[in-house]
Amino acid sequence: MKRRVRLALLFCAAAALACAQRYGRGFWGGEGPVGPDVRTAREIPSHSTGTPMWENPKGFERDVFTFTRIRYTSGRRGYYGRRSGSWSTDCPDSDLNLSYRLQQMTSIKCSPDGRILELTDEELSAHPWIYIVEAGGMQFSDEEVAALRKYLLNGGFLMFDDFWGESAWRNVEREMKRVFPERSFAELPGDHPLYSCVFQIKTKGQVPNVRTGEESQYTGVTWENHDGDSQTVHHRAIHDDKGRMMVFAAHNTDNGDGWEREGEYEYYFKNFSEKIAYPLGINVVFYAMTH
Repeated sequence: MKRRVRLALLFCAAAALACAQRYGRGFWGGEGPVGPDVRTAREIPSHSTGTPMWENPKGFERDVFTFTRIRYTSGRRGYYGRRSGSWSTDCPDSDLNLSYRLQQMTSIKCSPDGRILELTDEELSAHPWIYIVEAGGMQFSDEEVAALRKYLLNGGFLMFDDFWGESAWRNVEREMKRVFPERSFAELPGDHPLYSCVFQIKTKGQVPNVRTGEESQYTGVTWENHDGDSQTVHHRAIHDDKGRMMVFAAHNTDNGDGWEREGEYEYYFKNFSEKIAYPLGINVVFYAMTH
């Protein structure tokens, strides 16, 4: 009997490991923790089908765009009282895949490693584009508020992605009001130059997580069920006094999964990665780096 129980436990552990390796997530959901000493996406094992490798010309290793992910501490509970997702969701595959596609489709050269920083890191000012995911439970410290305000007013650009429902939106709006009490988010109009700077984007498309996306060919559902309206995609922005976009928030959509999971299912790649996630991600980066 004991031997059978032991074998059953081993089988469950193997199944959990296979699930984690296949989907890049823990057996009970949510991606595993990333240690505080990790500084680049390249240090983290792939959670999907592997990440591309490339090198930049000698002498120009640092003269490149670097996908810079922000490590934050979740201080609130998110959707329906549950703890929100991690700052490391979809990392490293999303960061490295988007970087690789960006240099394929534009003249921008990209770092093959990416970067992971805190808002209070002295190195932050060297990176003009930063990325925050799963911000439904994010809470800035007073030091992070001051650092982010300084960074954005000095020319930096922040993209929010992969947060769903009304409570998550209220949290992002509330935290950014701490950064800019005098400024508010505004919905981007469809004719904004961001939507035509590389690819022509005619609609604010929704990117589901990979499982929902694969099932959507049968269900038609591409959204996650959270509080309030989680079906309508919003692209909202905050601008400075001269009209320069400082913050772009993609709400009720998961572009990160579109970048991360591109190689897992042909249907998902063709309908969400290729058509929505990559065009938007590339346009956002290109617009931010040229304005």
